[in-house]
Amino acid sequence: MTETTPGWLTSDELEMARARMPILYVEAVPVRVDDSGEVTSVGLLLRIGPDGTVSRTLVSGRVLHHERVRDALLRHLEKDLGPVALPRVPPSLQPFTVAEYFPTHGVTPYHDPRQHAVSLAYVVPVTGDCRPRQDALDLVWFDPREALSEAVRSEMPGGHGVLLKQALAHVGCVG
Repeated sequence: MTETTPGWLTSDELEMARARMPILYVEAVPVRVDDSGEVTSVGLLLRIGPDGTVSRTLVSGRVLHHERVRDALLRHLEKDLGPVALPRVPPSLQPFTVAEYFPTHGVTPYHDPRQHAVSLAYVVPVTGDCRPRQDALDLVWFDPREALSEAVRSEMPGGHGVLLKQALAHVGCVG
């Protein structure tokens, strides 16, 4: 089979790369904001994992070779939220945090059994109609206080609950 999409690795190539070096990701916490810029709701995706478990997650995905971070962020927002979500990517691409995922539990709050990954994390307001695509079952909007609840964050594996708490603290929403 001929690869026609530059930047993509085959499954075997990706597995080999994951075993040898950290992989760069972007993650986004989609939010709705009011006219004053305050966060009014937080969008969390509902997905079924490879093991059949249902969990809540954030928009997330790899940055491709020769792809700008801004373009990767927009690509994953469209992939997960749909083509008319109308995300407003910040003019400055300084992330609110850099999350390091390790295959070993306990090194950081973030865990990914497949790999060592470095993720640039952003809070991204969306103004359009969000319709989950790809492998997401649903997108549920939560009040920021509800999103910060232990009940919701406990449904987020791999440290995404910690990342969500950091994101909301970054925009002034504290529980």
